[in-house]
Amino acid sequence: MNRFADRRVLITGAGSGIGQATVHRILAEGGRVVAVDVDPAGLGRTADRAAADGAADRLRTAVLDIADEAAVRSGVAAAVAGLGGLDVLVNAAGVLRSSHTHETGLDFFNEIIAINLTGTFLMIREALPALLAGEAPVVVNFSSTSASFAHPYMAAYAASKGGIQAMTHAIAGEYAGRGLRAVCVAPGSIASGMTSGRGPGLPEDADMSLFAKLSPALGEGFAGPETVAGVIAMLASRDGAFITGTEIRIDGGTHM
Repeated sequence: MNRFADRRVLITGAGSGIGQATVHRILAEGGRVVAVDVDPAGLGRTADRAAADGAADRLRTAVLDIADEAAVRSGVAAAVAGLGGLDVLVNAAGVLRSSHTHETGLDFFNEIIAINLTGTFLMIREALPALLAGEAPVVVNFSSTSASFAHPYMAAYAASKGGIQAMTHAIAGEYAGRGLRAVCVAPGSIASGMTSGRGPGLPEDADMSLFAKLSPALGEGFAGPETVAGVIAMLASRDGAFITGTEIRIDGGTHM
């Protein structure tokens, strides 16, 4: 497939996990990509893989903190200038952290909201003018199964993802008449740096029995990030042309 030939794509969280897998999937399908992340070492690994795949000439990387308004403004402008416009924005950047809700400090809560929810908003706001001038523009945001189902110790994270989900619906409605689609993916049971080991820093006294129902029905465990990247590629291509204002849950049947 070559669904992204001549399409200009900006992907956040591109230094690891699903964001990194999405970069490689879009490059494999012919897209031109600006990949951003707060982690320069991770971006280096993304670039190395692209070079090994023969796609280095269609990838540019840049360090960007999506929670920094000024950095987002300049970073998006640079990406749009480098690509000569913008057709797709994939907001994969985010953090997953846990705590007992009654022990959650306001700084902890606000940091998660600032990165996950406010950062996604800032990226969308700054990219919208270029997207609306682009070809069949699409915004793909990252919600989570935690937005709709009980994930213990993750109240702040769930709140951020629920906000992203609601914001996606609003943006889809506001800009549908101008040809822009906005969709969410809601991953669950996906293996990444966020979920390895004890995952999002679960409290030492966490009751692990509460997670007994959070196991995928399909396969023998968590799926790889490329599973989500494939869905994103569909949503952001013309194959997803009739999908907007909704979320796609990708969890192997964990929450049937």
